[in-house]
Amino acid sequence: MAAWKILRDFSYRRVISSTLGRSRHCFSSSSSSAAYAAPKIPHFSKRGRLLTGATTLGLVIATGAYVSTVDEATFCGWLFSATKLVNPFFALLDAEVAHTLAVSAAARGWVPREKRLDPAILGLEVWGRKFSNPLGLAAGFDKNAEAVEGLLGLGFGFVEVGSVTPVPQEGNPKPRIFRLRQEGAIINRCGFNSEGIVAVAKRLGAQHGKRKLDETSRTSSSPNDEVKAGGKAGPGILGVNIGKNKTSEDAAADYVQGVHTLSQYADYLVINVSSPNTPGLRMLQGRKQLKDLVKKVQAARDEMQWGEEGPPPLLVKIAPDLSKEDLEDIAAVAVALRLDGLIISNTTISRPDPVSKNPVAKETGGLSGKPLLSLSNNILKEMYLLTRGKIPLIGCGGISSGEDAYRKIRAGATLVQLYTAFAYGGPALIPQIKAELAECLERDGFKSIIEAVGADYR
Repeated sequence: MAAWKILRDFSYRRVISSTLGRSRHCFSSSSSSAAYAAPKIPHFSKRGRLLTGATTLGLVIATGAYVSTVDEATFCGWLFSATKLVNPFFALLDAEVAHTLAVSAAARGWVPREKRLDPAILGLEVWGRKFSNPLGLAAGFDKNAEAVEGLLGLGFGFVEVGSVTPVPQEGNPKPRIFRLRQEGAIINRCGFNSEGIVAVAKRLGAQHGKRKLDETSRTSSSPNDEVKAGGKAGPGILGVNIGKNKTSEDAAADYVQGVHTLSQYADYLVINVSSPNTPGLRMLQGRKQLKDLVKKVQAARDEMQWGEEGPPPLLVKIAPDLSKEDLEDIAAVAVALRLDGLIISNTTISRPDPVSKNPVAKETGGLSGKPLLSLSNNILKEMYLLTRGKIPLIGCGGISSGEDAYRKIRAGATLVQLYTAFAYGGPALIPQIKAELAECLERDGFKSIIEAVGADYR
């Protein structure tokens, strides 16, 4: 429609300019009476009308021919690059307002949709699920599953929603999100603000039903036995991150309730026991507490009826502020209970340099972004070694480039997630990171992501 509007305006300007040109010619006659005579509206002969129509038709054909030469990949690249123009506007807004607008835009489809295929070298299979690429969006961005389709459409290999609590809760008082622009970091103390599992289940249920209808329609119109990357949410994999309510006295019951309500829509589930903004939550990372919790959640998941795909994998998200003994306890529980994976890591309560020199560093909350990269990578490495590479790890914390993602993969991550860099860089960052990651793999002679996992410690 935009192209046709441009053509229409262009043709209109051509006719008007032609008309005014002829009028000026008549107006400049040497006759003094002509100087005061009203300009005559030119009369278009039949031949003139035919010529004008032919010219317009020629413009339409020429423009159509030009647009057809711009392949879909090039046009898609233009759209993603154009989103950089919007970043300064978001930077002027309050951090939480900007976040809300970004989620709303993705929910309404006001973001570009990735039409280009991911490099084949980035494809992989984990938990029997096919990922087109290992780059995911971490929990915390789309807390209430409002924009799953739009976010997956940006080209993420997977998107994790949540954390979702059983009962709706407002979270901590505002302001609760603080930018540290120079450091490429954010401090937040949101405190599991959530619309609750019922609201989220309704959204995911509607999306799930829509996808099933689309699949049925596509299958009936063009049968194809090819297995494509994707999961219950559509073209990508959907993770659901579950949390507990702030005032709850029975954490295990909260997580069990989340599993019973939301697991049917999830390609994988995450138990979040590492947010620093919910009092007492990190205590659940202790050996006994974590073991008891995981057992109850696994039992709740396994008692449900599942089809051929089986139950969704269960992961635990841990903090970066853990001692060597803490890590050993978590690794022991993960291996003993055959946990499906670990996410390493959540935000940190520490303030590493150069953040410590920023006045905003005094704000209470978890720090994310570039300063977290080294700390989270160290925890990732330790956990990879402690689990002897037997458990898939998702590397999260500080990724802002393909090289950063590659470093996490070499340190032991099978998949990676970002959040803060996406908040600053917008949609254009996604294809950039994927392209850079593919270049890193090819540069070092790896033929796939799996070959590079833990390469620094094998």
